[in-house]
Amino acid sequence: MTDCSQYTLFSGGLKGAEAEFGRMAERWGVQEVNFSFKGHTMERVKDVKVLTEDDLKQGDISMEIVSRRMGRTYAEAEKIRRVIQSIFHIVNNGHQIFAIGWIQPDDTVKGGTGWAVELAKLFNRPVSVFDQDKNKWFSWKDNKWVPDAPVIAYKTFAGTGTRNLTDEGRKAIENLYERSFGPAGARS
Repeated sequence: MTDCSQYTLFSGGLKGAEAEFGRMAERWGVQEVNFSFKGHTMERVKDVKVLTEDDLKQGDISMEIVSRRMGRTYAEAEKIRRVIQSIFHIVNNGHQIFAIGWIQPDDTVKGGTGWAVELAKLFNRPVSVFDQDKNKWFSWKDNKWVPDAPVIAYKTFAGTGTRNLTDEGRKAIENLYERSFGPAGARS
């Protein structure tokens, strides 16, 4: 059996998908690190790593680049900057990236979740998205989204996504853990 304590989830602890990834990590005995910063409101305040100003600067990028990559503009660029900076740490620490949200026609993912997905693509990390409209997982392979049933295959992984988590999205996260590690009570 898989020793789940050897795996680490990196997330942001926000309401919705991130909090659910954390609850499932706890249920399966997976270690967890939630990145935060001063003034950041989290739902899940377990194993929090508060990023310093220097830490945040490591994830700094021009909002113009973010806007171009995402194909949209951000009215409150300074407000979103810290979120973008913290997302860098989530993706940089997790070798494999899982997100819950909505894949857009331009192959980006809606909202801040989309930046985590774009960083995963840029860093050449395995990335999978559960699209809540299609009720299906997709993985980025050969520069396109393909239907998939991903598993957690690396000791470090990131879990992120929308604050507007549906029951199907919640079940997708639980199923991901079960596909990867077996039933919650059966771990070693």
